[in-house]
Amino acid sequence: MTDGTAFDPEALEAARKLFAREARFLMGATRTEDLPASDLPEVAFAGRSNVGKSSLINALTGRGHLARASNAPGRTREVNFFVLDERLRLVDLPGYGFARASRSETRKFQNLGRAYLRGRPNLKRAYLLIDARHGLKAVDAEALDALDEAAVSYQVVLTKADKLKDSEIAAVSAGSLAQVSRRAAAFPRVVATSAETGTGLPELRAEIAAACLPPP
Repeated sequence: MTDGTAFDPEALEAARKLFAREARFLMGATRTEDLPASDLPEVAFAGRSNVGKSSLINALTGRGHLARASNAPGRTREVNFFVLDERLRLVDLPGYGFARASRSETRKFQNLGRAYLRGRPNLKRAYLLIDARHGLKAVDAEALDALDEAAVSYQVVLTKADKLKDSEIAAVSAGSLAQVSRRAAAFPRVVATSAETGTGLPELRAEIAAACLPPP
């Protein structure tokens, strides 16, 4: 966290227990008409190709092969849905910025991600994944604009934080927060994570649980 806010131990433990429950792949949609019913709360993961979306989903759920990770950028060309404890869905959106596909095919699956963001009433928050080694880049501006246009609450999540020193992570986190601070839909916290070491995963689990399953 960059603003000193932390979840209490009870919230962290409740989130840990939630993500330890059954997680399963539901479906991959290539057309908006194929999206599942909006009957469960959802959070979506967006980001540049190869930023680590699938790896982060696997790490959050403790399941190494739930989401298919690939070293080839632009591999995810569907909106992939994963169900957690039959209570909420984790959604892996197509990456942007690089793809081994034709320009028309690239536009097709990136537009699918935009359509999902605009038309999903049960979407509680989107997480914009940013490689901690590089921070927010010009290529991310289009994604930020799309999130703002969709009026979707979104939060910046740094990935691959294990590649940096603590002081460098703090600087990138603060810089990222400053860059989105004037955007109305941006959530005012940045979470630095590592799928390799588990850094930040308890806090991100708690963020997701709080967004989807608020206490009565």
